[in-house]
Amino acid sequence: MRFPVLVEVRLRPGIADPQGATIQRALPALGYEGVAEVRVGKAIRFSVEAADEAAARVQVDELCQRLLANPVIEDTAVTIG
Repeated sequence: MRFPVLVEVRLRPGIADPQGATIQRALPALGYEGVAEVRVGKAIRFSVEAADEAAARVQVDELCQRLLANPVIEDTAVTIG
């Protein structure tokens, strides 16, 4: 079976996010007051061939650990289906 996958990669809490800080500083000049805690991440979409959803999740979790994210400074959220 083929499963659609969304992997969201975010910096872990406490890790500096210079992109998010730059966006947050620019927002008041654009008329957006009250926006706080801006963090930038990335979304990776793909499909994976696996026998079932559990097998797909194992494969995606391995991909996250080995390639898609830096587990030292980033967290991942995986959505399958």
